[in-house]
Amino acid sequence: MIGRLWKTKLVPLIAAGIILAGAGILLFTGGVRETVQTAAPVTDWGLSFQKEGEPPLANATADYLKSFRALYVGDTAGKEIYITFDAGFENGNTAPILDALKKHNAKATFFLVGNYLETQPDLVKRMVEEGHIVGNHTYSHPDMSKISDAESFSAELKKNEDLFREITGQEMPKLYRPPQGKFCESNLQMACDLGYSTVFWSLAYVDWYTEDQPTKEQAFSKLLPRIHPGAVVLLHSTSSTNAQILDELLTEWEGMGYTFGDLEALCAQIEVPKSSAP
Repeated sequence: MIGRLWKTKLVPLIAAGIILAGAGILLFTGGVRETVQTAAPVTDWGLSFQKEGEPPLANATADYLKSFRALYVGDTAGKEIYITFDAGFENGNTAPILDALKKHNAKATFFLVGNYLETQPDLVKRMVEEGHIVGNHTYSHPDMSKISDAESFSAELKKNEDLFREITGQEMPKLYRPPQGKFCESNLQMACDLGYSTVFWSLAYVDWYTEDQPTKEQAFSKLLPRIHPGAVVLLHSTSSTNAQILDELLTEWEGMGYTFGDLEALCAQIEVPKSSAP
């Protein structure tokens, strides 16, 4: 079931004209870009890439997300990037991914669902032992925007917290990624109230169809020109392509002057306005 759900993750939206979203509307007219806040309740995470090597526009502004201890991009004035992997199940690709990260001394964040924590405790331990962050991708990978009560929302996160504690003896880092990128304002607030930072992304590509994997050339055509300062990169650890190219990809990014940052430390720097603080 988790595997089937995993294949529904949405392609990051590349807008040609207007993106309508729960947290904002991005308007592109005559080359003029404007972001307008709106109160629509639910949206899918969306991005619009305007120029090679520059951060994309998203359908929620950085300032809006900040008010809920959330983010999608880091410091756009520097060249630090943040590598993340979403993992719903294990199919043999995580070990070579960890090997490549270790070779480059790159710290990544793995957003795990309950199935992964229950079935792959040794890999979870290895992630932690090698200095990576394990984030919360919910226990059952539901559409969290359909959960309106705080108790049910909290249960999806707490089940993973308990599993992580059983496996590692440590508390789970307070980083949360919404399944399928679906969110609403009440979700952002509930995560914030639980002490979580909601982490979206500013760069991804279609890598999650395990039976239809992109070629190296297809992957690089998205991941190299669109890398940008402060990028939060979303990859999937189920991707055989990612396992095969990661060493070379990290080398390419390093050659472009990028370094690999600590996402947990980045989130810890978010100053939540007092009106939204838990």
